[in-house]
Amino acid sequence: MPSSHEELTDREALPQHECGLFAVFGHPNAAVLTYYGLFALQHRGQESAGIVTSNGPGQTFVQHKDMGLVSQVFGPTELEKLKGTRAVGHTRYSTTGTSTLKNAQPFVVDCVRGQMAIAHNGNLINADLLRDELERKGSIFQTTADSEIILHLLARPTANGGSVLSALRRIEGAFSLIIMSERELIAVRDPFGWRPLVLGKLDDAYILASETCALDLIHAKFIREIEPGEVLIIDENGLRSERPFRDEQPAFCMFEYVYFARPDSIMGGVNVAKVRTEMGRELARKFPVKADIVVPVPDSGNYAALGFAQEMKIPYEHAFVRNHYIGRTFLQPSQLIRDFDVRVKLNLIKEAVAGKRVVVVDDSIVRGTTARARVVNLREAGAKEVHMRVSCPPHRFACHYGIDFPDPEKLIANQMSMEKICEYLNVDSLGYLDIEGMVRATGKPLNRFCLACFNGNYPLPVDPALDKFIMEKREGRAKALAAQEAHPTLFADLK
Repeated sequence: MPSSHEELTDREALPQHECGLFAVFGHPNAAVLTYYGLFALQHRGQESAGIVTSNGPGQTFVQHKDMGLVSQVFGPTELEKLKGTRAVGHTRYSTTGTSTLKNAQPFVVDCVRGQMAIAHNGNLINADLLRDELERKGSIFQTTADSEIILHLLARPTANGGSVLSALRRIEGAFSLIIMSERELIAVRDPFGWRPLVLGKLDDAYILASETCALDLIHAKFIREIEPGEVLIIDENGLRSERPFRDEQPAFCMFEYVYFARPDSIMGGVNVAKVRTEMGRELARKFPVKADIVVPVPDSGNYAALGFAQEMKIPYEHAFVRNHYIGRTFLQPSQLIRDFDVRVKLNLIKEAVAGKRVVVVDDSIVRGTTARARVVNLREAGAKEVHMRVSCPPHRFACHYGIDFPDPEKLIANQMSMEKICEYLNVDSLGYLDIEGMVRATGKPLNRFCLACFNGNYPLPVDPALDKFIMEKREGRAKALAAQEAHPTLFADLK
């Protein structure tokens, strides 16, 4: 296990965000609205941002995308050039594919179906197989992102003309998609409903977004969620829905409630902040402790800590101060400043914790190095006792559906027993919320969620030999080809 002094990037230390989707159909300021929508969804991805606009049939798509935050990529000059009454936007965190401009979305193509743009949130579990098949048939890929595979499937001509729906049936995994053609705006959600996608309306314009907080910013009215397995088509005639996928048991990603979603968003009819506060209450009931103050790790631990404090009737205090203005890259003088990565993001108000019994509440512990460094800071500041409480269960398994967790071998819960973790973190006590309490906080049944990263029960089975996350860390795509040759019947439907 790395020491608390080793350098760790955010990608290694924490589960990474997914991607943010936003689109507009039928508004004269579609690009500006999309800019604001992406701004509200910035928490879902900070690597790149892009917007594509259209004025309808026969009009050339206009696009702009670049690396960086939404506010860095778009200014008045860029938005002025994005003319059109329709727009689709994307803010990206790379779960697969390198962090380069060529992988920034939305992707655009001009094909037999006309111009098309696509924005994708999620992860395809059959991406490598589809890519190999398409390459054998002559497709040339410009990126390493699995999202481009969907675009190639949509663009390929077929003997009977084909359809968007038949192309969508080929993909497997977690996907919320927004596809813009010259005539339509299409929202797609996989049959398990892993990733969120909602529909709103602003005057006569329809809005699509990953989260309701993006609707709130532009004063759009929330209509409903796109349902699992639904393809919603928006055109000049209004809305229509298709159901091209077989029915599956819904498996919404539990980590949306725990960590990813903004607390002011509504998911499944429930406010995210309310769920996190209730998780804190559940945590307090399961692992009570005598203490003087409850301290959240901001910002993701704020509401769980509030619920814990309310349930235990212990004062709630913001002892960690977060620096919200850290750029995407910065000099890391690790030899000059000990624990630089930790201290540059959160600084401790020493007077708030000196001589006190402190309960620290966070949403998760992944590798443990960052949590350990926080405890070091508290001890150095004179905390009398330090108790750690975590508002979700230990992470032990890989996510194949779009969350960039570290390799399972690097997860602290797979390396140590609870007693050893407690010792490694140097805390007086440690408590993780269990699966039942976590789900109970949502007010929904256990069987409505994907809990695979906690319990290893994958709603859609994945062959580890074919999963691209694992392949990227081992032999790469050659392993998928070898598996395909060894099991021809398994892949017969792809021939």
